[in-house]
Amino acid sequence: MAAAPELNVGQKLNEGKTKQIFELPDQPGLVLVRSMDQITAGNAVRKDQLEGKAAIANRTASSVFTLLQEAGIKTAFVKQQSDTAFVAARCEMIPIEWVCRRVATGSFLKRNPGVKEGYRFSPLKMEMFFKDDANNDPQWSEEQLLAAKFSPAGLAIGQCEVDVMNRSTVAIFEILEKSWATQNCTLVDMKIEFGVNATTREIVLADVIDNDSWRLWPAGDRSQQKDKQVYRDLKEVTPEAMQTVKRNFEWVSERVKVRRARRYQDKLFGRVVVLMGSTSDLSHCEKIRKACSSYGVPCILRVTSAHKGPDETLRIKAEYEGDGVPTVFVAVAGRSNGLGPVMSGNTAYPVINCPPLTPDWGAQDVWSSLRMPSGLGCSTILSPEAAAQFAAQIFGLTDHLVWARLRASMLNTWVALKLADQKLQACSL
Repeated sequence: MAAAPELNVGQKLNEGKTKQIFELPDQPGLVLVRSMDQITAGNAVRKDQLEGKAAIANRTASSVFTLLQEAGIKTAFVKQQSDTAFVAARCEMIPIEWVCRRVATGSFLKRNPGVKEGYRFSPLKMEMFFKDDANNDPQWSEEQLLAAKFSPAGLAIGQCEVDVMNRSTVAIFEILEKSWATQNCTLVDMKIEFGVNATTREIVLADVIDNDSWRLWPAGDRSQQKDKQVYRDLKEVTPEAMQTVKRNFEWVSERVKVRRARRYQDKLFGRVVVLMGSTSDLSHCEKIRKACSSYGVPCILRVTSAHKGPDETLRIKAEYEGDGVPTVFVAVAGRSNGLGPVMSGNTAYPVINCPPLTPDWGAQDVWSSLRMPSGLGCSTILSPEAAAQFAAQIFGLTDHLVWARLRASMLNTWVALKLADQKLQACSL
């Protein structure tokens, strides 16, 4: 990638096994995260240099964080700065690795004898490990985490914060799992870390997510694994073996990038077409379009009346059926809703009624949307935002990027409620 303008890089703040953190004196609240050409296993019991790994790891992490941020997940990532570094919000880290497992393998089998490799966890299996190299990162319980009374950046880590991290880990895993499934690749398990943004005091996904962070099995086949486990399993570190490891890391990096770019290179994945009976309903329809945009779904507004111009209504319908782009129609008509039933009776595409009800006759008008002749399958949703969400859920069945935004929206709604309850409880004491 083309290098961004050079930064004034200050002192080194921290150095781990595979990365370094530097302050940015001209940008308070931000740091530079620089990857290194080092690969380790077993808490650095095995350690080797792998030329080019820094660039591969940085490219992978930047793509993953961008994907998650576009979905709506809060992360420390700001931008990719160079081939080997990215800019991030300065965080005080919570010294816990959150491990999320879909398939039983690795250390889980050693700690749980009798469980067969390949056992599938539904729901996901969650585990926590305290970051302590000297003691080989011991597994912790939730009670131990609470008893530790961590307070990064002045934020006390209590039950609410633990619940937020737990729920966030599941959502992040599911978003990446769905994304890897488009490559016919199983996300087996993954570890992530959280930090507290030193400026906002919010818990955010921090550190990095790269090929050191997960297990990936193409076609669900362990023998094809592309992650760092290949390096862990080496009986002897030879130049040829290290080249195999590097090729695997490059394979992952390229496919992470492809997962994000795929839809934008292909034809339009889908759209919502809103049909309104009159421009007097425009403000109602604009709410639908705005909500569709939040899920990354294109939305087109048209004006037509099934009562006053049924031929034109059917012509517009045929226009959007003819180009092969999957379409959800939303019928916006007050008083007597003819648009929804006429569209539903003449297209195999989904139709949603979203009538703009008024205080005077709304209670009577809504029946023209609810009471359909036999053979019609259009739904009725009164909220314009909810109608857009339902349309997005239809597209999310086949498009992982739309699904990711829906999943992140669920998480953010849950977190907002959790934090509101915590604030209320504090005020009540």
